Amino acid sequence: MDFDVEENLGATTRTVSSLERDGQPARAVTLSRGYDTTVDDLWDAVTSRERIPRWFLPVSGDLELGGHYQLQGNAGGTVTACERPSRFALTWEFGGDVSWVDVRVSDDGAGRARLTLAHTARLSPHWDEYGPGATGVGWEMGLLGLALHLADPTAPKLDEEAFAASRGGRAFIAGSSHGWGEAAVAAGEDPDAARAAAGRTKASYTGEPAPPA
Repeated sequence: MDFDVEENLGATTRTVSSLERDGQPARAVTLSRGYDTTVDDLWDAVTSRERIPRWFLPVSGDLELGGHYQLQGNAGGTVTACERPSRFALTWEFGGDVSWVDVRVSDDGAGRARLTLAHTARLSPHWDEYGPGATGVGWEMGLLGLALHLADPTAPKLDEEAFAASRGGRAFIAGSSHGWGEAAVAAGEDPDAARAAAGRTKASYTGEPAPPA
């Protein structure tokens, strides 16, 4: 796959924040990226049943407020907010756990549009092991796939396994994992623990051995 690794890594802003959800400690992993398209086109790309599978995953169900959706082989949940063309929110239910996704689309100026995605989850042993990258790297690959789709809507969807095995894909995953480790440090996490978690995240996506503890 021919794409600029550093340019795409630099296109995404990564932040981690501490909060409470339903009275329990939680973390929000937030990504923001601008695209060379209009607000209406970006909204359509992330909400259309026909377009979502072309850059993310096949989706079924009712893609409307109060409706239940299901991503093939992945999460399902309920659409809890829909404010066309600027915001939607949903529950993210997978493996017996529930987390929350909030997506906003905004005008980025000069004919561009911006997507900001926040994924909030309660603290868990999974967070302790992998940190924000477990969620952040996956979403960042999704936003890369979205960028490729918007640049060429006829292009084939990014294949995650082939991507993770490619030289560029491994470099992108490594850079994203590192970026999420540094975002955790900036949010006040212990630097050694955050960077070790980032190394485990990289290994989990690439299949490479995890660095020693």
